Amino acid sequence: MSSNAFDRSKILAARDERDRFLAEHYASPILEEHRDDFAGAAYYEPDARFVFVGSFQEAATTVTVPSSTGAVSAYHSVGVVRITIESTPYTLTVLDDGDGGAFLAFADGTNGDTTYGGGRYVGVETGDGGEAIIDFNRAANPYCVYDDEYSCPLPPAGNTITSRIEAGERMYRSAAV
Repeated sequence: MSSNAFDRSKILAARDERDRFLAEHYASPILEEHRDDFAGAAYYEPDARFVFVGSFQEAATTVTVPSSTGAVSAYHSVGVVRITIESTPYTLTVLDDGDGGAFLAFADGTNGDTTYGGGRYVGVETGDGGEAIIDFNRAANPYCVYDDEYSCPLPPAGNTITSRIEAGERMYRSAAV
């Protein structure tokens, strides 16, 4: 794992792949009747300032996580990541993505303005020695942004970043509405 994680071309390629999935895949959360009008998600420009290297402390626990539908569920946490953003230290709960990876459900100062009010998701890359990399350029909307029939986990208590994370996916606005 390299602390120089910013790679603009890889970020853009991942965004193209996500847009193709959203537009074409049978499991896309975008309603079938809106897919012809889908021209891709809106994103902030990739910016190296939104890649953070921190420390990861493994700790398997169960945390209570609210959802977009008002339900509360138990989620498996794989640990916490510690990062500093604009001189403010954060200890954020890292959730198990169910496929062997880890992610943050997080809120930040852009929620309800330029991003979904309920927060976004971003992968956490962990490595040997307790290092963690979070590239907020890869932050994505939960599926409930595209279809309110989905029940999406929202950030657990403590996963709010007071700064504006102007990176990753912006709020989706359907051209069909």
